Amino acid sequence: MQYTTYQRDLTKSTTFPQDLSSNALKYIALIAMFFDHFFAGFLPQETVVGFISRIPGRVVAPIFCYFIAMGYFYTSNIRKYIERLVIFAAISHFPYVLYFNLSWWKTTSVMWSLALGLIALAIVKSEKLPMYAKIGLVFLCCLLAYPADWNFVGVLWIVFFGIYRGQLNKQIISFVIIGIFAHLIPQIINMGWHHAYQIGIFLAIPLLLMYKGRRGQKSTLLKWGFYIFYPLHLTVFIL
Repeated sequence: MQYTTYQRDLTKSTTFPQDLSSNALKYIALIAMFFDHFFAGFLPQETVVGFISRIPGRVVAPIFCYFIAMGYFYTSNIRKYIERLVIFAAISHFPYVLYFNLSWWKTTSVMWSLALGLIALAIVKSEKLPMYAKIGLVFLCCLLAYPADWNFVGVLWIVFFGIYRGQLNKQIISFVIIGIFAHLIPQIINMGWHHAYQIGIFLAIPLLLMYKGRRGQKSTLLKWGFYIFYPLHLTVFIL
């Protein structure tokens, strides 16, 4: 069976034993997201059961941040890629705030963080901008992402996954550092110990380690699946 290399050229072999394809990882993320949002809406979060139920869903954001970053290098049109994320961020806004009972003008969904992360990575990879401009614009992207789910953490994950493309050890190290100091510790300090379920983000590490660059069968369904599935499943839960 022939496979397509999607991320890094670690081997010239066309087969990868005991690995996960990008398609498989995306399916895992979609399933985890579905149940995570279901449990968030239908289980008391302060209970032990509610706490445990949220742990597996923490893998979703790291996985999709990773593939947003890798997608930057393989898209044929970065502008359309960004536009697609921005459009679905707008579409997802009201399903997100309505389902989680949030103020519509104070916060928005993770789609906005993903869009800004992709913009930030494009800025970092630009050959036309000086370093000071890159730092300033990435900082601006982080500020703009602040009201969104996963806020600037998602932006930074995407940027560093992209910067260290092909260097898995550095990708994982930067992911862990950002996860601990920009997400896990602030969540516990600001929201309380019942938000320690955020430690589940580290469950994404073995999943990413099992990804060897194999894309799997080309799927239009998966190409559009995340964009459509995100607002759709929230709308279904609202109903």
